[in-house]
Amino acid sequence: MRILIVGGGVLGTMHAWQAVERGHDVVQLEREPEARGASVRNFGLVWVGGRASGLELATALRARELWAGIGERVPGIGFRANGSLTVLKTDAEYAVAREVAAGGEASDRGYKLLDPTEVRELNPALRGDFLGALWCDRDAAVEPRVTQPALRAAMAASGRYEWLPGREVRELTDRGVVDDRRERHDADVVVLCTGAWLGGLVKEIAGEVPVRRVRLQMAQTEPLGERLTTSVADADSFRYYPAYRGASLDALKEGQPQAPVAAGNAMQLLLVQRADGGLTIGDTHEYDEPFSFDVTEDPYDHLSEVAGSLLGRPLPRIARRWAGVYAQATDPSAIVHRAQVAGNAWLVTGPGGRGMTCSPAIAEDTAKELGL
Repeated sequence: MRILIVGGGVLGTMHAWQAVERGHDVVQLEREPEARGASVRNFGLVWVGGRASGLELATALRARELWAGIGERVPGIGFRANGSLTVLKTDAEYAVAREVAAGGEASDRGYKLLDPTEVRELNPALRGDFLGALWCDRDAAVEPRVTQPALRAAMAASGRYEWLPGREVRELTDRGVVDDRRERHDADVVVLCTGAWLGGLVKEIAGEVPVRRVRLQMAQTEPLGERLTTSVADADSFRYYPAYRGASLDALKEGQPQAPVAAGNAMQLLLVQRADGGLTIGDTHEYDEPFSFDVTEDPYDHLSEVAGSLLGRPLPRIARRWAGVYAQATDPSAIVHRAQVAGNAWLVTGPGGRGMTCSPAIAEDTAKELGL
């Protein structure tokens, strides 16, 4: 079959990967010269530990398995099974970690509660004061800025893949699409993976979809000067990810309010070292549109302070800052919004903050549903 993928982000690229793997001919269109949305403006985390029980966790675990296999075949994506440490600084935070580490899904998620000595043995760069950490050995990381190009190069080697950037799709036909150069691209199946771009043609053919947009702020520092052997989170992550819900989290929220800046910006600290030694830090969450057009400084001051307290030394100088917008399905039970919008066309969008984590499994599920 001839499969047309619209969208060059990680979700679209993983759909292209699945189609090539299944022996189909694939053309992938992207309206920008290169993907510039949420797929490159993220941590590159394959984040299993915090996912909700049930379908979300199962999807993340399957995606983690797929990422590992892809990483072996395409070293350029920078896949590493580095795990994560959520660092605990108070008794209330420790209680949340203790509760989930003793829970029925602890082994599935790879949870283990570590004391400070064990934390520093696992990640010597963490020299701050803390009570311990929740270790998740299922978590991993890739390099978000280079993952899509590396996957495209691997697909091109198959002889069944074509990449066409700088093409905005203007019309959906019964045989494919027409781009802004008035060139037709016929296909047996069209999959629209348009991310947070929900206007224009998407709105015309699909109407209002059950997806909201979320804005975040992040940054990257200069090289740390030593290896950060794991991804790192602070305990504000407990408030944000659904896996940690329970009596201990309720007590934490009641007895330990977030810092005002963190609460005002719906923040957590996530910290991932890049291939060049720099640290990606974040993030904030803004849900109400119209979004701010500027990048505010208080969140970065907060993140730098928290990260420095875990490292036991000042954070390296921030070298770049950015904001990004991702699409999130509004149905809390849905991993993604997947809907048939024409006889041979499907819209797949809205993975939310799960996009980098779950995209390989989401694409696999799409391929199965469409009988590819």
